[in-house]
Amino acid sequence: TILPDSIVFHTILAREDARDAFISDKATSIEDLAQGSSIGTASLRRKSQLLSYRPDLTVLPIRGNVDTRLQKIKEGIIDATLLAYAGLKRLGKDREIKQLIDTKVILPAVGQGALAATCRGDDAYANTVLALLSEPTTTAAIVAERAMLAVLDGSCHTPIGGLAQPDGQGHLELRGLVALPDGAKTAEVTMTAPITKAEDLGKSVGENLLIKAGPDILNFLEVGKPLFVRPHPEAE
Repeated sequence: TILPDSIVFHTILAREDARDAFISDKATSIEDLAQGSSIGTASLRRKSQLLSYRPDLTVLPIRGNVDTRLQKIKEGIIDATLLAYAGLKRLGKDREIKQLIDTKVILPAVGQGALAATCRGDDAYANTVLALLSEPTTTAAIVAERAMLAVLDGSCHTPIGGLAQPDGQGHLELRGLVALPDGAKTAEVTMTAPITKAEDLGKSVGENLLIKAGPDILNFLEVGKPLFVRPHPEAE
């Protein structure tokens, strides 16, 4: 989330569908899974929201590339899994999808579905080229989501979801969520602001989530914070 001041962030092209996809050989949707079925995912964001929605399911940690995870379904090691639709589509694996999950059920990860590039701030040529490829609405949405994440000081090890969407009338709606991994407690905030105030919107949602989260979630977020070792400003 944190970039050096000398690095400029650009989004590239329009955002792909940000939703998570449900994959299974035993059911056509999360709702159709039998009680006690197993879903494989190492994502605490997915785990927390899954268990909040279907506490009867068993979430098993799995890792590996997309093919490895799909193979675990074929072998019957797990009954289902969740993966980002955008990644599956870009890999030509979208035929495996049984259901695109409504964001009211599972909020995607910050930036999910978007492609981005960074370059040095003093590289005029690179900034000019990347600016031509950037899509303004996607950029505003990702700026808002990343600003929210920065306030929460989150990482891939914390159950945080966020999605900013334009309303077509010059405004962004940002939904943010923090939760405990077991889904027992969740906090969600939705706010709207002019698209020109994307960063301020993200900060406001993050700050309101911290207020709404309560001590249990806040304590978990504190434990899950990544450790950054920053160089001294005078270091060579």
